[in-house]
Amino acid sequence: MATVTEVEAPPLAPRPEPKPPKKRGRLVPYWLLLPGLLWLVVFFALPMIYQASTSVQTGSLEEGYKVTWHFATYWDSLAEYWPQFLRSVSYAAAATVLCLLLGYPLAYLIAFRAGRWRNLIMILVIAPFFTSFLIRTLAWKTILADSGPVVGALNTLHVLDVTDWLGWTAGDRVLATPLAVVCGLTYNFLPFMILPLYTSLERIDGRLHEAAGDLYARPWTTFRKVTFPLSMPGVVSGTLLTFIPAAGDYVNAELLGSTDTRMIGNVIQTQFLRILDYPTAAALSFILMAAILLMVTVYIRRSGTEDLV
Repeated sequence: MATVTEVEAPPLAPRPEPKPPKKRGRLVPYWLLLPGLLWLVVFFALPMIYQASTSVQTGSLEEGYKVTWHFATYWDSLAEYWPQFLRSVSYAAAATVLCLLLGYPLAYLIAFRAGRWRNLIMILVIAPFFTSFLIRTLAWKTILADSGPVVGALNTLHVLDVTDWLGWTAGDRVLATPLAVVCGLTYNFLPFMILPLYTSLERIDGRLHEAAGDLYARPWTTFRKVTFPLSMPGVVSGTLLTFIPAAGDYVNAELLGSTDTRMIGNVIQTQFLRILDYPTAAALSFILMAAILLMVTVYIRRSGTEDLV
């Protein structure tokens, strides 16, 4: 009787353990972030720290400034220049609303109705960026001149009578009035409203509009229930990109306004470059930054969306 001897199979060779990634490879993302971080530190963080220390200094340009932790500068600056703060916020808010009313229809047209003309219209939207901000603002002095066609047409339509009653203009003049400053702000920052709106509207799936039509929704209902809610990220982004720089702007108020239309940016510029009161200028800058930051935070939370374009 033959005996079968079971032969054990040789054990499998253990698989080689994967080598851990080299430490140098792990640091690659951080090395890529390093230039941007250095840029922020050198050109943002350090100037902010320097301005913060300047705002609590006392002294004069002749004697020199010393850090004495004089926080009363903030209260004194706010107590003296609060009308300019309110004026800056009101002008920026008015320009933002006008940009939204003008920019949303144009962005909607580009996204859904422009067709082959889309690229041309987009070029026209960004065309103002091809010239200097200063030149664009100076052009409005010619457009709104007392003897120009715009003022003449407004007088013919008796529009200036209404704006004069509201305090936006002075008699038959538009220049050196709040209306001129708001017009300049609206024109200069309108592209910052249109581009985020267009980007947000373009992302909307057209089949949603078709589905709304299949459910017998009227065009206005479709816009109110579908288009506008889905475009809210663009609305929030556009309003922020318009309001924030408009609130701190001083060029439009300087060139198109008067002493009665001075914004807080004009005050800061005067304190820094003419009066040479650096602590007051720095304190005003931080008050403006804190106020805008607070308003932006509340606005984003109230808007119901944190998905910005």
